[in-house]
Amino acid sequence: MKNRLYVSWTSSTGIDCKLIGPETPCFCGHRYKQHQTDFVTLPEERPIRLPCKQGGCKCLSYHYIPLNGGQPIRCTCKHLADSHSERHPYKCKNSKAGCKCNGFKSSFTCACTKYVYEHETLVETREERSAKGKPVGHDVQYQAMGGLTGFSSLAEGYQRLDPSGIGAPSAEFLNQPVSASDHPFLRANLPAMNAYRGLEQGTPEYEADLAEQMAAMRRPGETDMEYFERRYQQRQRSERAAKRGVASGRGSSSSSSKGRGASLSKGGAK
Repeated sequence: MKNRLYVSWTSSTGIDCKLIGPETPCFCGHRYKQHQTDFVTLPEERPIRLPCKQGGCKCLSYHYIPLNGGQPIRCTCKHLADSHSERHPYKCKNSKAGCKCNGFKSSFTCACTKYVYEHETLVETREERSAKGKPVGHDVQYQAMGGLTGFSSLAEGYQRLDPSGIGAPSAEFLNQPVSASDHPFLRANLPAMNAYRGLEQGTPEYEADLAEQMAAMRRPGETDMEYFERRYQQRQRSERAAKRGVASGRGSSSSSSKGRGASLSKGGAK
C-alpha cells in the first residue's frame, strides 16, 4: 500500500492513453500481475524496471503494446508483435528467414492520433504522479493495480472528460444549463434535476412539486383501489389545509381592521 507504483502508457502530448491494470498484457505476452509490481523499498534508479516473473521469459521490464481489436499489431517489417524478442529493442525473430528488422516499430495509430512509437510506458511513484496533478486514488490492499484509480481509468485517454484524466470536472461544468445539444438522457430528466436543485436550495415550490411526484408513484403491492383511495385522501387533506389557510388569513385581516378602528375612535375622543 505504501510503495504502490502507477503504470501508464503515455503519449508525447502527456495524455494517459492507457492506464495499466492487473490483466493488461505486456509485450512479452504475460499480464501485468505476472510481473514484479511490489517492492519493499522503492528503487532509486529511473526508469523503474518491472521484470516478468514467469519462468523462461526474458522480459526485463513491463512494456505495454496496444492491440488491434483482439489481435497484436504488426511491425513495419510486416511481422506481428509476438514474433519479436521480449527484450529491447525487440528485434524480429525471423532474421533467419531474411527479415532485416532491427527493432519493433509499428505504424499503428493510437486513438489520440499519435503513433505507437510516440508513446512510452511510465512507471511512477505516488509522489511523482501527484506532482503532475494526476489521480492517485485511495490506498487499496490489492496487488498490481497499476494506474487504475476508479471507473474512469478503464476508459482510454481521449474518452475522459479532461485530457489528463485528472478526475471529476469542475462545479461550473456540472451546473451549466442543459441545452438542446446535450445528451437525450439529460434532457429527459431535466424536470427531476430542477426539482433536486430546488430541494437543495429549499424552495417551497420545488418541494411541493417533488412531494406531488413522489405521491403519484405506485407503491409496491398496491392495488388500483388502494391507490385511488390514497390519492383521494391526499386531495381531501390538501383542500382542508388550503381552507384553513384562507380562514386564518381572513381572521388576521379582520382583527387588524378592528385594531385600526379602535385606535381611530380613541383619537376622536381626544
